[in-house]
Parts: sequence; structure tokens; C-alpha cells
Amino acid sequence: MTSNQNGSNGGDMMAQVLEAPASAGQDGKRSLWFVVLGVVVLGAGLFASANLLTATFVSVLMVGAMMILGGIVEIVHAFGVRTWGGFALWLLTGILYTVAGVLTFYNPLLATALITLMIAASLIAAGAVRIWAGFTQRGSSGWGWIVAGGAVTLAVGMAIMLRWPINSLWVLGLFLAVDLMLQGLSYVTYGLGFKRAPISA
Repeated sequence: MTSNQNGSNGGDMMAQVLEAPASAGQDGKRSLWFVVLGVVVLGAGLFASANLLTATFVSVLMVGAMMILGGIVEIVHAFGVRTWGGFALWLLTGILYTVAGVLTFYNPLLATALITLMIAASLIAAGAVRIWAGFTQRGSSGWGWIVAGGAVTLAVGMAIMLRWPINSLWVLGLFLAVDLMLQGLSYVTYGLGFKRAPISA
């Protein structure tokens, strides 16, 4: 009985040793793919930062395409709703989304200005809410950081609002560039730090 158990344990250990190089190779390929993807995305972000006007229009067209797709989905969904009220609501919403998306492609400059204005208003509202939330938690740990973060968000929103609509030609492109660069750096960092899970004995 003991010899059989020892033989079984020895076989398991040998199998783990044989599987380890293959597992390490797979992890190495996965790590390489993350690094390559990160470099590509980071390069796209750097390109966008050097061409903010182009990046802005790309961002607007992406928003327009998503609105058209969302509108079509809602229109299709409307015909599956059993009540007349629900059907009319979904159909009207879908039509409005689709029309708005088409207008974005028809006049991207106007869409850029409107989206930038909405972003500025959202940042101002979010910053004000964070400041208020921070002061309501006054005395608790970290409340000052909440207020500071809200103040920064509010200041960014005000800065965009004060320079609107002139800055609408580059604000969206800047947001896209920063987002791409952060994503690229995160992929590269993850790929370089990818660790193979230890094999259990």
C-alpha cells in the first residue's frame, strides 16, 4: 500500500515538473501579448495627443455610432413590448437616439460643441456634489481628500466652460488621448508584472 502511494505521489510530482515549462511558456506568451497591446494603445494615445483635432472628431463619430446602434436596438426592442405605452416610449427613444447619431455624422462640429458643454456641466455638477459630500463627512478620516478632489473636478469643469466653445475642438481629443495612454501604460505594467501562479505540491 505504501509503495503504491509513493509511486502515485512520485508520478504526480513528475507530471507537475513536466507541465511547469509549458505553463511558463503560456504565461510568457500572455505577458508578451499584454505588453504589445499596451505599446500599441500607448502609441495611439501619443498620436492622439499630437493630433487633438483629429482625435476630437474621432471621439464624436464614435459617440454618434454608439447612439445610432443604441437607437436601433431600442427600436427593435419596442416591437417586443406588449403595452402600447411601453411600445411608444421605447420607439420614440430609439428614434431620437438614431436621429441624434445621424446628426452627429452630419454636423460633427456642432456635436463636438454640445458634447463638450455637457462634459463641462457634468464636471461642475460632480465637483459640487463631491465637495458637499466631503463637508457632510467632516471629522471623518479622508474627508479633506474628498473635498479636494471635488474642488479639482469643479475647477476643470469651470475651466472648460469658460473657454467654451473654442476649446471644444480639442477637449474631447485630449480626454481620448489621456484615456488611451493610461490604458496602454496599464497593459504594459500588467504584462511586465505578470506572474505565473505557483504550482501546488
